[in-house]
Amino acid sequence: MDAPAEPVIADPGLFGPDSVTWQVHGDPMMWVAGIRALYLQALHPRAVRGVMQNSDFRRDAWGRLMRTANFVGTITYGTTEAAERAGARVRKIHSMLSAVDPHTGERYGVDEPELLLWVHCAEIDSYLHILRRSGYPIGDTAADRYIGEHRVGARLVGLDPDEVPGDQAELAAYFEKARPELASGPEAREVDDFLRRPPTHPLLVPAREALWRRVSNLAYASLPPYAHELYGRPAPPPAVVTRRLRRTGTLLRAVPAGLRWQLPPKHILRAMSRLGPGARPAPYKVGP
Repeated sequence: MDAPAEPVIADPGLFGPDSVTWQVHGDPMMWVAGIRALYLQALHPRAVRGVMQNSDFRRDAWGRLMRTANFVGTITYGTTEAAERAGARVRKIHSMLSAVDPHTGERYGVDEPELLLWVHCAEIDSYLHILRRSGYPIGDTAADRYIGEHRVGARLVGLDPDEVPGDQAELAAYFEKARPELASGPEAREVDDFLRRPPTHPLLVPAREALWRRVSNLAYASLPPYAHELYGRPAPPPAVVTRRLRRTGTLLRAVPAGLRWQLPPKHILRAMSRLGPGARPAPYKVGP
């Protein structure tokens, strides 16, 4: 008699349903957080220069945003193989790109660890900041877990995980150290201008003003005060911004998750199909 077949164990991926990352990345406020990350990332002159000199940001900004969202979705909810493949693709692309400092003539690779670390920290800080400030229940212990979990994502883009902040204190110390490097140069102002008024079809201008402009303004307003100073644009008082973030979070979270997750590329639905309904992301699973 043949031995019984070993049960097939579905691959939970790099994070898995027990992680903080798995729960929070299904929240709709991640879109606001992503725009905040772009504002913050643009304040590092060498980092933003690498983007602007290697892509047609204005013509393909939406495609760039979607590729970033797809990467985050893949490494969060995809299989280990899919996540590693996505990371390898990003590392290969970065290894072939460089930028030139217009002031010194220096040519440098966009995969310099300093630049990759800034992009990583700006993203993680923005995701965590927007989620917590908009009312998503993440305590300090869970926040530290979230930051630590993303050393995995840092490895995928080419960073040494041991050199990446692993909790809130280390992340705050990193930003304090990085601040002297920040400036609002011409590339940052171009990003700011684009995020406020992205090119669109004339018939869609009213929708841009009614919807996109509000989201962009909210993301900008949520930046730290030093970022507002560098950009040279004021923001409402912090208490007002927090109220707006909470109202927006309440509104977006009122849309049924199953409906939101139907939008392409459906990473969460595919993960639930692979792992079962118990893998459904939910705020109550985050912990303190």
